[in-house]
Amino acid sequence: MVAGRSLGLVLFFIALRPGSAAPPGEPSQEGQCVRCCDPPTRYPESRRGGPSPLYPTPHVYPHINITILKGDKGDRGERGSNGKVGKEGAMGLRGPSGAKGDRGHAGMPGGPNKQHYSAFSVGRKKGLHSSDYYQTLVFDTTFVNLHGHFNMFKGKFYCYVPGVYYFNLNIHTWNFKETYLHIMKNDQDMAICYAQPSDRSIMQSQSIMLELQHNDEVWVRLYKRERENAVYSDDVDTYVTFNGYLIKASLD
Repeated sequence: MVAGRSLGLVLFFIALRPGSAAPPGEPSQEGQCVRCCDPPTRYPESRRGGPSPLYPTPHVYPHINITILKGDKGDRGERGSNGKVGKEGAMGLRGPSGAKGDRGHAGMPGGPNKQHYSAFSVGRKKGLHSSDYYQTLVFDTTFVNLHGHFNMFKGKFYCYVPGVYYFNLNIHTWNFKETYLHIMKNDQDMAICYAQPSDRSIMQSQSIMLELQHNDEVWVRLYKRERENAVYSDDVDTYVTFNGYLIKASLD
């Protein structure tokens, strides 16, 4: 399109240019249309001695706009590798509640609810002076003796329900006399309750938790050394108490 426009401008310019005066003996070309494609013999010779056209032949340079050329669609390429994982997005809104499910089947019937109890609380209203190196503290007053697990005649608690038990001993000392007792499990001393001789009598207490098996025995023993060992009480008030109860049975 550019070449065609340039050629049209040249032809227009040549058509409007007036003809040159013809040399003597040659017919005048004034008023005639001179074409650029005519042979050079029809034009006057140049001053350099050779025939040349009055106007040079224009050169046409073709130009193709490659951007307007479009080929056929190519084949689809292979899929590329996966990109990197992006950042975690914000937590979305909570969705609506689902429909209520069907009611489940009833379970198997359970066994009978078995609860185990064992407890005692006993006291002594009479004072006691130990007459032997080892002497069992016997009690004469019963406050609680559930199922008769405490033997008042022997002064011992017998375990019929295995488990963990809590025991507590409270005694009153005698003036100027030593007080020396042990909470016993079978034949083993587990805890001591002791007070030195003093001109003032005081209350002493000891507590312990024990894990017992069936037929284990728990009792209180007086221990006599060189000095006299005694606990105080009277017929009016109860100064000596021994308590115990089941915390958790091993059968549960």
